[in-house]
Amino acid sequence: MDTYFTLAQIDEIADVIRSKTTYRPRVGMILGSGLGSLAATVERASVIPYQDLPHWPVSTVIGHQGHLVVGSLEGQEVAVMQGRVHYYEGYSMAQVTLPVRVMQRLGVELLIVTNAAGAVNPGFDAGDLMLIRDHVNIIGMAGLNPLMGPNLDELGPRFPDMSQAYDRALNLLAHKVAEAENMTLREGIYVSLAGPSFETPADLRFLRMIGADAVGMSTVPEVIVARHGGTRVLGISGISNKANLDGNTITSHEEVLDAGKQIVPKLTTLIRGVLRRL
Repeated sequence: MDTYFTLAQIDEIADVIRSKTTYRPRVGMILGSGLGSLAATVERASVIPYQDLPHWPVSTVIGHQGHLVVGSLEGQEVAVMQGRVHYYEGYSMAQVTLPVRVMQRLGVELLIVTNAAGAVNPGFDAGDLMLIRDHVNIIGMAGLNPLMGPNLDELGPRFPDMSQAYDRALNLLAHKVAEAENMTLREGIYVSLAGPSFETPADLRFLRMIGADAVGMSTVPEVIVARHGGTRVLGISGISNKANLDGNTITSHEEVLDAGKQIVPKLTTLIRGVLRRL
């Protein structure tokens, strides 16, 4: 397992991508469980299977198609990850976040990161969109920080600031889009756990007590690496199920994918609106 990557390895992947497309993306996107169909709206796209990219990790989870889609969307040149990998699949944190490093070397300035998340806030419903205001990095507090190992000084500082992990101007822009589209847009705190088991009711009550609104098994490592490299981040969670604080409901991955069918049209409208206004 690769515990970290050299700049030469990262640039090797970036060079392969450049050889397969004439686009030079400014915006990167990572699409979570069941949300990959947004990539189908990219125009004049070059579709690159993850298997064709050296060192690039390949997702083993249903709902993560495994393509890098490079093209144009709302006048912006974009690189869209149709599926991601997770720590629970057996990958290292360096592998989980490698695609963000590659995007940075391609010239991406802005990263839109999405996920399917379970509600912790009892006021949230399945199908809601939640703008991520901040996160609680429980997986990282336990030692699994993607910046462990040699620091790549060419990309960012040894001790990066995380006081504004999610870009306030981009969040404001997303709220303006939602208002113009008459769309309900929640906002809250996302907490990242390792997975793959879903949370117990006691876990969820604990998370609610520390201020979490939604919980998932991704996103935060990618955001840390993005901010380390100076990339601005817009984070959006698609709420896949209501908070199970009393233990009376069963959560399944199929439920998460079904909720994605409700979420994708709203997410597409929101992201397209943001891209138009950049």
